[in-house]
Amino acid sequence: MVEIKTDASVDAMREAGRVVARALAAVEKTAAVGVSLRELDEVAREVLREAGAGSPFLDYHPDWAPVPFPAVICASVNDAIVHGIPTDYRLRDGDLVSIDCGASLDGWVGDSAISFTVGRAREADVHLIETARAALEAGIAAAVVGNRTGDIAHAVGTVCRAAGYGIPQGFGGHGVGRTMHEGPEVPNEGRRGRGMKLRHGMVIAIEPMLIGGGGDGYGSAPDGWTLCTTDGSRAAHVEHTVAVREGGRARVLTAL
Repeated sequence: MVEIKTDASVDAMREAGRVVARALAAVEKTAAVGVSLRELDEVAREVLREAGAGSPFLDYHPDWAPVPFPAVICASVNDAIVHGIPTDYRLRDGDLVSIDCGASLDGWVGDSAISFTVGRAREADVHLIETARAALEAGIAAAVVGNRTGDIAHAVGTVCRAAGYGIPQGFGGHGVGRTMHEGPEVPNEGRRGRGMKLRHGMVIAIEPMLIGGGGDGYGSAPDGWTLCTTDGSRAAHVEHTVAVREGGRARVLTAL
């Protein structure tokens, strides 16, 4: 189901998005060599608590997952693409970290993700992250009234493929509203002019996922949640929740 939001509802979602942005900023600021992923999760929990917000991630249990998700962030390191469970793993010099976070506030959800490096960054990792951000920007630019979800998918996929990166098939963006996952689906690769037409008041998460090795292969880790590259190459994941609006660029709801 695709719910068209009123302008007042979008304003309320912006408040949830601000909480997510603050949580991600706090996590990135805390991340350093020797800090555990579980400690990063606690930082995000504290931001949510201070804001009076809940987590749409915590205890989320889709049919394919063996257990409910046990944290408020997904923390995916190096060859992990998405859905990483925060553990006692301590960050090492040169790690590439992707953090996905959501917040529920006054009945509305915000969802966003960032990727960054810890310590001395590899040049290849910097380029991978920069390309992911460029793909996200291209997707947001295509999220205008009258376009279709395929136009967003094409914009994201074109940036990724031009840089020689892989795209995990079957994973991408989605609608956001009173729950974390709503319609429509927003793939990371597709054809222009295909998919659902974008209307004022549609709120979607656009989330490029890039595989550094160039292949599209991925598999599940033993925890049943984390998706990892099959070639062992590194991955990056970035995301914003945006509102499509008449007469201009989509409004980013999960920026600071």
